Amino acid sequence: GALLKDGVALERLAEIDTVVFDKTGTLTLGQPDVTNLDALSQAQQAVALALAQNSSHPLSLAISRAIDLPAAELVDMTEHPGFGTQAYFDGKRVRLGRAEWCGYTGALPDQTASFLQIGEGAPVMLRFQDRLRPEAAETVRALRDAGLAVQLLSGDVPAQVDAIADTLGIETRLARATPAEKVDHLNALAKKGHKVLMVGDGLNDAAALAAAHVSISPASAVDASRSSADIIIIGNDLRQISQSYRIALAARGRILENFTIAAVYNMISVPIALAGLATPLMAALAMSASSITVSLNAMRIGRMK
Repeated sequence: GALLKDGVALERLAEIDTVVFDKTGTLTLGQPDVTNLDALSQAQQAVALALAQNSSHPLSLAISRAIDLPAAELVDMTEHPGFGTQAYFDGKRVRLGRAEWCGYTGALPDQTASFLQIGEGAPVMLRFQDRLRPEAAETVRALRDAGLAVQLLSGDVPAQVDAIADTLGIETRLARATPAEKVDHLNALAKKGHKVLMVGDGLNDAAALAAAHVSISPASAVDASRSSADIIIIGNDLRQISQSYRIALAARGRILENFTIAAVYNMISVPIALAGLATPLMAALAMSASSITVSLNAMRIGRMK
């Protein structure tokens, strides 16, 4: 259920001691619903829709699903990873994204939110509600049982990040993290000697996926994340993460066993050959037996459930 993009991805996966998860679209379904669309006028909805249609962020996709109106005509559309989308409408700059980036200075909400700002007007808040993936708790528990530290790294508001972390039993969490802050966090872990697996799916996670020791993205991730990740989960089932880790450990074990088998074989056979006690037929049979032995030992991993 996992596609290896890098030849050493499985080897690196066997070396990890820490797993860092993104939240939206990774531990959650990534299909949030807008809960207060009536906060926007029809004109504001048309602008929000035009901005949202040019982004693959889960919140933008939610806005696109919720608004059933013609989109406004915008120019100079630009997406800023970790902040939002910006364009111009009737000569006014319009933004959809993070609170501070859109000029919001009030108290931050206790749930996931995005903000729409048109010109110099006051930003309007859009609230969202997402759901946890049904296999998320099982996956986190399996990774912790395997002796791995699990952390949550998200650009979402602290209240939502804490709620998910508390539900899953994740102690270390970082909220409102920009893409650069995610990379800094992973680099700090690396400097402490940790081997980190990063799991993410969004454009905001692409740099962090590239910075990690090894990285995994679901097949539903945006192109940038899939390009940066070393392993792709084909079925979008988080349980493939812990299963891939177990396979990586088993594969490393088989490799070390085969090195041992080969070393013992050479320690016995080479002196016999040097002493002139081995005929060509004996040497051919012994070499074939060695190859068959290590191949059969490697095939034992295929019986894993």
